[in-house]
Amino acid sequence: MAVVFVLVAVAVLALLAGVHRYVWRRLVGDTTAPGSALRKAGTVAAWLLPLLSVGALVSGRAGAPFWLQRTLAWPGFLWLAALLYLTLALLVGEAVRPILRRVPARRAAGGAAAAADDGTSAAGSATAAGIRSAETGPAPADAPASGTPVTLVADAPASSPAVGPSRRLFVARAVGGAAAVAGFGTVGYGTYGVLRGPRVKRVTVPLAKLPRSAHGFRIAVVSDIHLGPILGRAHTQRIVDTINRTQPDLIAVVGDLVDGSVHDLGPAAEPLARLTSRHGAFFVTGNHEYFSGAAQWVSHVRELGLHPLENARVEIDGFDLAGVNDIAGESEGQGPDFDRALGDRDRTRASVLLAHQPVVIDDAVAHGVDLQLSGHTHGGQLWPGNYIAELANPTVAGLERYGDTQLYVSRGAGAWGPPVRVGAPSDITVVQLASRQA
Repeated sequence: MAVVFVLVAVAVLALLAGVHRYVWRRLVGDTTAPGSALRKAGTVAAWLLPLLSVGALVSGRAGAPFWLQRTLAWPGFLWLAALLYLTLALLVGEAVRPILRRVPARRAAGGAAAAADDGTSAAGSATAAGIRSAETGPAPADAPASGTPVTLVADAPASSPAVGPSRRLFVARAVGGAAAVAGFGTVGYGTYGVLRGPRVKRVTVPLAKLPRSAHGFRIAVVSDIHLGPILGRAHTQRIVDTINRTQPDLIAVVGDLVDGSVHDLGPAAEPLARLTSRHGAFFVTGNHEYFSGAAQWVSHVRELGLHPLENARVEIDGFDLAGVNDIAGESEGQGPDFDRALGDRDRTRASVLLAHQPVVIDDAVAHGVDLQLSGHTHGGQLWPGNYIAELANPTVAGLERYGDTQLYVSRGAGAWGPPVRVGAPSDITVVQLASRQA
């Protein structure tokens, strides 16, 4: 296993090195003069930015002071997102580059042909003038000889304006500039979307066993808040304010609340104490809680007024609400236990399961769950990451049916790593349960 890990790490580092070399070449090497200040600055950035990215990725796991994690996180993680979209934009530019090279060449060829035609016409006119001169007598003493005009026309191109930067340099700068605008613009807009806060989605889910009395019951689902070195207390407050404005009957926090310890992030989580709903707020662990001290976080959210469901179930008016630990808890002997959470319940009652990862849907189906609420995928977070997420998850975002069980997956309210979302906007979903008897 250790050998496999080393080989994968070496392959990833080699890929990153190759991508950085390519980006440097297209944005710096092809567009700047050797020894210029711009080339020196670009080369320094090409070495410094990947080091900051590695530092942002490993500082938390290495136990670095929280202030250092925050210092590295912003430039390091933003550069990873920028690297992705700069590379994609430059690859598109590879297809455009040959076209741009040909267009000026054709224009230049057309200009040369026009100049040649003008020279031929001038030569013809000069020859005709010489013939007329011979017929009418000698020219005045100050008139040029008959052959002179031809010589002047032949030398005319030499007096044309000097040629500007080479076509290759022009194309390199045009493509590189367009790629930089597209890449950094995409990252900027995606960062704004995260820092602005999640938008509210509303989904109606009919449940066959739900009684008429519970028709219209509203559950505010929030997942993947990811408090950490970048997203802090202000981010939590935006989420709490957004949830409270929806006036839900119940709040479900379905994992990946944090990326860090209670010591570092406890103050950032404090606004959760102001969540309000008729039946309270419930919490289940995600995989990132097990990287951050899950037991301590379960105790802390309980102190904030949330109700952790650790492989447990509670009865709500009209249905059973159950929650299971995340799969990552298996490494600590605290993995999901569906029999404990659902095994002895009355299956004539409707049931809603909180489970961080969508991949446990088969267990939910086997235990007769009517609706599973999950997160984890972020909807892919950074396009085209959604295609990768589809390989590992049965549903990446939205509502789908698996037999008699429905699965709803939220895109999440925060972001992991780069505080950027592209093609997968963050959300808080109000799931409204509908009774078929209503």
